[in-house]
Amino acid sequence: MMENRTIQDRLSLLREKMEEQGIDFYMMPTADFHNSEYVSDYFKVREYFCNFTGSNGTLLVWKEGAGLWTDGRYFIQAEHELAGTGVTLFRMQDEGVPTITEFLQKNMKEGQTLGFDGRVLTMSQGRGYEKKLETKNISFAYERDLAEGIWTDRPAFPAGRVTVLDEKLAGMSFEEKLKSVMEKVRREGADSLLLTKLDDLMWLFNIRGCDVECNPVAVSYGYFSQEGSVLFIQKEALDEKAAEYLAAKHIQVEEYGSIVSFLEKLPAGQKVLIDRRHCSYALYKTLDGKQTLIEKKNPTEALKAVKNPVELANMEEIYLKDSVALTKFIYWLKTNIGKLEITELSAADYLEKLRRDIPECFDLSFPSISAYGANAAMMHYAPTKDNYAVLKPEGLYLIDSGGQYMGGTTDVTRTIALGPVSDEMKLHYTLVAAGLLQLSNARFLYGCSGRNLDILARQQLWNMGVDYKCGTGHGVGYMLNVHEGPQSMRWRFTEDMAEVPIEAGMDISNEPGVYIEGQYGIRIENIMVAENDEKNEYGQFMHFKTLTWVPIDMDAIDLKSLTETQKLQLFAYQSRVCEKLSPYLTEQEAAWLKKETEVPGCIGLGRA
Repeated sequence: MMENRTIQDRLSLLREKMEEQGIDFYMMPTADFHNSEYVSDYFKVREYFCNFTGSNGTLLVWKEGAGLWTDGRYFIQAEHELAGTGVTLFRMQDEGVPTITEFLQKNMKEGQTLGFDGRVLTMSQGRGYEKKLETKNISFAYERDLAEGIWTDRPAFPAGRVTVLDEKLAGMSFEEKLKSVMEKVRREGADSLLLTKLDDLMWLFNIRGCDVECNPVAVSYGYFSQEGSVLFIQKEALDEKAAEYLAAKHIQVEEYGSIVSFLEKLPAGQKVLIDRRHCSYALYKTLDGKQTLIEKKNPTEALKAVKNPVELANMEEIYLKDSVALTKFIYWLKTNIGKLEITELSAADYLEKLRRDIPECFDLSFPSISAYGANAAMMHYAPTKDNYAVLKPEGLYLIDSGGQYMGGTTDVTRTIALGPVSDEMKLHYTLVAAGLLQLSNARFLYGCSGRNLDILARQQLWNMGVDYKCGTGHGVGYMLNVHEGPQSMRWRFTEDMAEVPIEAGMDISNEPGVYIEGQYGIRIENIMVAENDEKNEYGQFMHFKTLTWVPIDMDAIDLKSLTETQKLQLFAYQSRVCEKLSPYLTEQEAAWLKKETEVPGCIGLGRA
């Protein structure tokens, strides 16, 4: 195995700085100052010191070594990227693998110091380490970013232009949203709210930014009280239109970096609502002991998750257009594979062009996961100019992609048979499709959370002793982050995860999969919206409405592995795809789609 001297040298410089400042263990999570899932290049400190590029992971460095903790989506990817760095991979939730806390409890000595940048660790995380390590009299150095002085060519702090979202697209004004938010704040016994989560801030203020790749957010904070609303943002990011809008809404604008001094000057005894999952440890320490802290979830999160009628109508229209683009891509791929040289990169580029040809499209919603063969076993694989595969007329190709549109954010995955596939691949693909359809057709009582419904997607796979190491679904933002809470679909929730009922108007992804290391990966993903069904003496029944209309690849389906009910569900879905998309396709594309969506044994039933 080749040594990665670049990473080893960076770690050596870091350890020298740790020794100078009396820090024995130094921790670097994947986060910005707002606990965002995806971060701008400026905040990729963990990646700089270990070479791991995944969106979730924490690097811990000490004198004798270093370790990276990440989840099952990234095990294969992390092994490749950590090779030769001297960093050990700790596979989170695997049997026998200690958590970071357990590792620190075992390895830190009495009176040692744990260091981290308190702005990128949450209040919940920081206090958790305080509690777990208190018996060892551990000190915390949280006011230092040790990357400074080592990372000499660090990218600039983000400060992209802010735009105003027209209320015709938003469906609600800032004033209407603020009224709902502050009613919830007061019901929690607080008189003010410190809001630090970026997509929540964008939703509430009806603005959008461009400070994180593919996520239309601007780095900012918000403080709301009876005295008014304060937005902390880089003023250089505001053009004349944005500044005029904020002034017209009577929103006080302060420089982003002044948040700490503002909080320090608050009169003592304020009842401030903060969300420990997102508020930074550094801001928490600024307020602790001076104000009364009401620790509750951001009320904005639940309000944002339930899309209003305007948003839902726009999303339905946008998802149809996005589905047309992906279906045209599949037709192009199926008809040209083996005739043209198509790579993971060129395939993703072709799909991106189809999306950008849609007038409402202004960006991708995340970097496309374009993965052929064994690469698709890495859930969040991304090809690069130096590392990509050429597609062949055989095996499976996975494309997970989405767009940002004026009117919605999309996320969709299809796995496509490019030619002959093995019987095992067909079986796994068929069980994944069956799980997707079973969850899509769920009817359930109000009060169910994603924990109650997750089994519908996994049941077919669990019957075969197979599983996938991630959740089945997540919320999707509206012209915002592609991953949104608090709703999620998973069978296991950790302490920091919110388990909430599925509400009418919540959108959620449905994406079961199978990942066989070194061989292939399969994922099929649709987005659904929860709706109310009948209400009777048993309660309020609910169902899901599908937004994504892209064909399931019949070339990878083994009909013998489906029950009669599942065949009918497949037929109904494929029929709707053909009906909805055909008017927007060329004659050749429509003829292909008609054949592509036929389900043998169900043809005599007619189109749904």
